[in-house]
Amino acid sequence: MNKRHTALAAVAITASVALLAGCSSSGGSSSGGDFSKDVKGNLNAWGFDNADEVGTSRIDYAKDQLKGVTIKIDQTPFDAQKFTTRVAGGNVPDVVQMDRQFVATYAAQGLIQPLDQCYSVHNVDPKKSYYGSVVDDITYGGKIYAVPQFYQPPAIITNERVMKAAGVTDADIDTSKPDTLVAAVKKMYKASGGNPSTLGFDPQASGQAGLWLLANGGQLIGSDGKPTLDDPKNEKGLEVLKKITDAQGGYAKMKSFTDSFDFFGENNQYVKDQVGAEVNAQWYVNVLTPFVDKVDIGAVPFKDSEGNPFTVASGTSFVIPAGAKNKDAACAWALSLTSLPAWEAAGAARAKTIEKTPGAINTGLFTGSPEADKTLREKYVKPSGNAGFDKAISTYYDVVGSGKSFGASPAGQQIQTELQNAIQSYLLGNKSASEALKDAQAAAMKAYQQATKSSK
Repeated sequence: MNKRHTALAAVAITASVALLAGCSSSGGSSSGGDFSKDVKGNLNAWGFDNADEVGTSRIDYAKDQLKGVTIKIDQTPFDAQKFTTRVAGGNVPDVVQMDRQFVATYAAQGLIQPLDQCYSVHNVDPKKSYYGSVVDDITYGGKIYAVPQFYQPPAIITNERVMKAAGVTDADIDTSKPDTLVAAVKKMYKASGGNPSTLGFDPQASGQAGLWLLANGGQLIGSDGKPTLDDPKNEKGLEVLKKITDAQGGYAKMKSFTDSFDFFGENNQYVKDQVGAEVNAQWYVNVLTPFVDKVDIGAVPFKDSEGNPFTVASGTSFVIPAGAKNKDAACAWALSLTSLPAWEAAGAARAKTIEKTPGAINTGLFTGSPEADKTLREKYVKPSGNAGFDKAISTYYDVVGSGKSFGASPAGQQIQTELQNAIQSYLLGNKSASEALKDAQAAAMKAYQQATKSSK
């Protein structure tokens, strides 16, 4: 796994792929018309590769709810080329799990179905069931195209040991005050032979670049789905990133150093005191729990330029392809998997696993549903005996409700890719912020126009 969460390659969707009319399967409905609660027949799903107890418990729950349905799951990772090939060939699954950044791309091409009727027939209100930022991720052209699951908000995990040694406090790790932050970074930064040996702050300049832009008033995608990388407000986020990287040997040396981190291992950057603080998604707290006796962590929220806690949404979702042979079962299955009882089953399964693991800490589940998050936190997330970990867990729960979507665009993945290119060009000093963003915008617009068949 790449810790920088770099964007996947842009999806090349064949322009000639048309809506595929679904043939009814045994008991299943065609792709046209409204959804029905009467589900039966065969359901072919694609997703849940390497499912852990959180996944298997929900699969078991959903299977029990759809007693008249025979469920077959292709448990291989989602692959964009494989998906479009299957759609073009008519060999399409009934439901597919994919990253939410793909949703608008396929929606614009008519390769997946809008699910507003799916929700309504089951009396589920998406705006009440999920965080607003999560719903924004899967909304395109005024319609909802997916059933979301999970939401991994980024925040800042601190290394209190490094901070204390440098005389830095949590209050100094404030992204809304760049000068204060950079001063703290310089106090903690150490070099050996001209190269970093301890970073004061790892901003995840490539993997979390969008977070910095949105927090400083910029935007990546307009309400119409068009890329907005050349928004002048985006320059502020880039400039803050450059101040941070320049204070620590420059982007090239920083990236070389962070690429060497044993990110998931026993010699990770918190154990080895290679960072004073770092932007990380919530799941990274789980990575650190086995090393509770070797690290001294805490956490603070990422803040926007006004000083308010700020985060961005990310996660996966379930979509129903055009031409799905049993869309009714697909709808019911996806909603069952993300219902409160399913998440309660997952919470119980995770708690049982933790009970069997000496020293393990329950960091909670971040489901994409406020109700499920609250329910599971109250039932399973108890004081661990380690104040730092408890603070980190609490910080992520505090920020999850303040998230914002990057926006939904048919060129969503390409926009992320071009943003990474712009970041690298600017931080390496090859282009000005304005030039880098302008070039990125031009490339992203080409991808947008191709995806929407626009002549403009």
